[in-house]
Amino acid sequence: LFLEFIGDPKPPAWKGYLLAVLMFLSACLQTLFEQQNMYRLKVLQMRLRSAITGLVYRKVLALSSGSRKASAVGDVVNLVSVDVQRLTESILYLNGLWLPLVWIVVCFVYLWQLLGPSALTAIAVFLSLLPLNFFITKKRNHHQEEQMRQKDSRARLTSSILRNSKTIKFHGWEGAFLRVLGIRGQELGALRTSGLLFSVSLVSFKVSTFLVALVVFAVHTLVAENAMDAEKAFVTLTVLNILNKAQAFLPFSIHSLVQARVSFDRLVTFLCLEEVDPGAVDSSSSGSTAGKDCITIHSATFAWSQESPPCLHRINLTVPQGCLLAVVGPVGAGKSSLLSALLGELSKVEGFVSIEGAVAYVPQEAWVQNTSVVENVCFGQELDPPWLERVLEACALQPDVDSFPEGVHTSIGEQGMNLSGGQKQRLSLARAVYRKAAVYLLDDPLAALDAHVGQHVFNQVIGPGGLLQGTTRILVTHALHILPQADWIIVLANGAIAEMGSYQELLQRKGALMCLLDQARQPGDTGEGETEPGTSTKDPRGTSAGRRPELRRERSIKSVPEKDRTTSEAQTEVPLDDPDRAGWPAGKDSIQYGRVKATVHLAYLRAVGTPLCLYALFLFLCQQVASFCRGYWLSLWADDPAVGGQQTQAALRGGIFGLLGCLQAIGLFASMAAVLLGGVRASRLLFQRLLWDVVRSPISFFERTPIGNLLNRFSKETDTVDVDIPDKLRSLLMYAFGLLEVSLVVAVATPLAIVAILPLFLLYAGFQSLYVVSSCQLRRLESASYSSVCSHMAETFQGSTVVRAFRTQAPFVAQNNARVDESQRISFPRLVADRWLAANVELLGNGLVFAAATCAVLSKAHLSAGLVGFSVSAALQVTQTLQWVVRNWTDLENSIVSVERMQDYAWTPKEASWRLPTCAAQPPWPHGGQIEFRDFGLRYRPELPLAVQGVSFKIHAGEKVGIVGRTGAGKSSLASGLLRLQEAAEGGIWIDGVPIAHVGLHTLRSRISIIPQDPILFPGSLRMNLDLLQEHSDEAIWAALETVQLKALVASLPGQLQYKCADRGEDLSVGQKQLLCLARALLRKTQILILDEATAAVDPGTELQMQAMLGSWFAQCTVLLIAHRLRSVMDCARVLVMDKGQVAESGSPAQLLAQKGLFYRLAQESGLV
Repeated sequence: LFLEFIGDPKPPAWKGYLLAVLMFLSACLQTLFEQQNMYRLKVLQMRLRSAITGLVYRKVLALSSGSRKASAVGDVVNLVSVDVQRLTESILYLNGLWLPLVWIVVCFVYLWQLLGPSALTAIAVFLSLLPLNFFITKKRNHHQEEQMRQKDSRARLTSSILRNSKTIKFHGWEGAFLRVLGIRGQELGALRTSGLLFSVSLVSFKVSTFLVALVVFAVHTLVAENAMDAEKAFVTLTVLNILNKAQAFLPFSIHSLVQARVSFDRLVTFLCLEEVDPGAVDSSSSGSTAGKDCITIHSATFAWSQESPPCLHRINLTVPQGCLLAVVGPVGAGKSSLLSALLGELSKVEGFVSIEGAVAYVPQEAWVQNTSVVENVCFGQELDPPWLERVLEACALQPDVDSFPEGVHTSIGEQGMNLSGGQKQRLSLARAVYRKAAVYLLDDPLAALDAHVGQHVFNQVIGPGGLLQGTTRILVTHALHILPQADWIIVLANGAIAEMGSYQELLQRKGALMCLLDQARQPGDTGEGETEPGTSTKDPRGTSAGRRPELRRERSIKSVPEKDRTTSEAQTEVPLDDPDRAGWPAGKDSIQYGRVKATVHLAYLRAVGTPLCLYALFLFLCQQVASFCRGYWLSLWADDPAVGGQQTQAALRGGIFGLLGCLQAIGLFASMAAVLLGGVRASRLLFQRLLWDVVRSPISFFERTPIGNLLNRFSKETDTVDVDIPDKLRSLLMYAFGLLEVSLVVAVATPLAIVAILPLFLLYAGFQSLYVVSSCQLRRLESASYSSVCSHMAETFQGSTVVRAFRTQAPFVAQNNARVDESQRISFPRLVADRWLAANVELLGNGLVFAAATCAVLSKAHLSAGLVGFSVSAALQVTQTLQWVVRNWTDLENSIVSVERMQDYAWTPKEASWRLPTCAAQPPWPHGGQIEFRDFGLRYRPELPLAVQGVSFKIHAGEKVGIVGRTGAGKSSLASGLLRLQEAAEGGIWIDGVPIAHVGLHTLRSRISIIPQDPILFPGSLRMNLDLLQEHSDEAIWAALETVQLKALVASLPGQLQYKCADRGEDLSVGQKQLLCLARALLRKTQILILDEATAAVDPGTELQMQAMLGSWFAQCTVLLIAHRLRSVMDCARVLVMDKGQVAESGSPAQLLAQKGLFYRLAQESGLV
């Protein structure tokens, strides 16, 4: 109608103004309807994200043991951070599947009315492109699946690196674990191929509009021999632009749905994993159990999963109420499996199992929450202060709690990072005791405790006179000296009950129990040594730290928090409420403020590469110039005079029109491919830098940084950098150059419109600037809040067995819902802000359409119909183009926050160099293994006093030296200093005459073997875990396995050496993992070996076996044996007794016993004298 008005020689002016107003009002109505629709879809997306996240969380709580071993924390984090997001985002594009079809039908009908039968060619061209896009969609789906598989592998390995950083640093394996970059390369390769296919699909849809116009115009002018006037040309072009909008929406919809389909399949696969069978155990948690058999197992056989072979065979057991049942046996006998069977964690093959009364469970590896002490102990129960005090005192936790800055309300950090291993174990026990359950399943809770602390806990809690007297207790233990106090004893061997009865009965039989007792030469030990906590050498009130031999106070609040057992000792207490003093985030995720700094944008562009950036800009400019020339050429074609109803230059006009369209298509594909390839390059470099920054950080960084914060950066933020930033950047450049073309066309055709264009653009810039500041901050808060969701998900995944045992699934689900709701509360304002910006920008674009139309009316006398058609047709695209420019600009700004967060750790302190170019420690260093400490001192943070000081001693080459002392005396600090996990504050350490400060960290750590108390296996083959650097043959590995007596076990595993270990080796017992670590040390063949409580989780027979191997296979090595169990060091040539961070005594065990000093007192406490 407007073009008819322009073509009319003498129309009334009011008609033109009326048409301009109607165009403006109709565009405004369209804006309001579209934004309301998008708002509703976004709200629906948020609700679906909450629902699916909750569904995944509930599945985590229900996973069977077999399913948990087949999964990993990284897999679950990927599901909730990537797959859930992609699946719910597809909601926004569902209308893109049917609405474009309606637009297409309407457009073709209108074209028929305008051009007649020539419009049929448009349908033919459009349909001819569909098979190509169906083929591309199928291929992209395949590459998307491959990318997600590689993403899972990368996430699993990355998660393992982050959670086992101490083990990796102990062995100098950082370089080997950078193989995650190889997996990352395969992931990005699949992403690159998928992206190129998407570019082809997008270009085909973009070009289809041009092809339709070319064919329709050619048939209309050359075949039907009609003239091309301005009305037909630009009305057709306007209709095709609507068709272009429909077609542009289709590839994005298909792209989103392809990703959603892959994510949907992955979520379905996870949700279909095997769950625990609620009917495996006939349980009752209510009613009196007096006079009843609390536990009954009849002819039961169990397996870890329905597909795996049985691990427990034909178990028959009846446990009366109030009985203390001790379960003993060698490593791998099935002791922990028996408790898992009673909890319903194993798949019951046959038989019957029942438990009467509420159950409380203490796992072998303590699991604690990232909450306060009181919340960990109460575990959802109501607070009973008198009972809480009794429980803490009985579990030997009250002295520690008294020293905490906030008492029982002190937060213990993620994974108990602010507690020692022994304290975590006693906290786990306190949680069970506080429960007041009828049945207690205790999986070796004394293994991580000192002799005197273990004896106290047994007497006050587990034993006949403890708090649990009268309850049914099944105690798995290696502490054979407590067996006389048990009511009943079961000896397990090879997954079956070898014998059972009272202690006296089994002694008289002289069977399996007698064999175990014979292997234990010194039965006076209560358990293995407790993890070293960081302890001040003096009590805060001035009392000596060692004044209470019956229960030595431990300091749980450490300057450098400890998770495993080998870092901080004898440190001055530091308040937990000052987490930032070390210079990096602790607990809560770090949040920047204000707009994203220009340096972050530049960092991304530098990662893309300056040449590639300039090349992409040039290509976008070229394709946009071709687009402008094509439109202008069409206006000239429309203004050509008709002679006899035909235009004489129609063939020339049509040929050049087609050539310009082809050039635009080539430039468009090349420009999009350039952005894609640049994005892949940036993703590779940014991930590599993030991994390098994290891996090169000191061990204290991992102890202070929650795993959820790290996993969020390696999953959600990485996915944003991989996918969102290149997509938004490509769209921004495409629409920005399109906006430039549209503005230029309007300004050239109707110069008066410049008066309206400039103020509108200034308003646009103001709206965008106002929005970006708030939006970026909301994006940061959203990312930080989602880290909390990931942390809680990971924490629950690791402790789901405990949660189920205590029947606390509902409170945990409520906690997850609260965290997700908090994240959604932050997301919602950003959603509303997005819609506010989009509505305002579209209204500005509508104003530009009104301005162009009004100026055309005012300048009607001076403009040709073709030029007006060109101008108005371009102006009608302004609303959509301007909206997409602003939307992509702001989305890009928000997505760049992910780059900012990936760079958070670039400025944290780093360890010393891995290798030094002028290192004096050249192979075969160390050739002898002589170690000398010279006035050595160590502190864990610069502002703290020395943890060990003035330590001077020499260990001769090949000497076997034991290091003992009370908890916090400084034993493990010596190992930490020797491996340079902490640098010397004064003095130094020499190995074979070379100061280790002059040796690269990797060189040093690769020349020393350590067997830590907490053995760790990584996801991957068993062979990889034994020979990470692939330096040994299969024959050598089998020989090492035979030496540690694991050859038969490995030979029975599926795949043998290629057997895929679960994350952290959860499919093997702790004792078996410890023996595998010993085999690993045998293969390394280093001259120096450190054993840090390496026998804590093994039975006495296995301990003797390990001691024998030390005497034979490591006879020529220098051995440092750190132990709480004095029995372990009695065969050492020399023993160092640490006290208050100094060497208190030194000599042979016989000499030290004769002196009746500190070593003698420790021996008394352990029952050795």
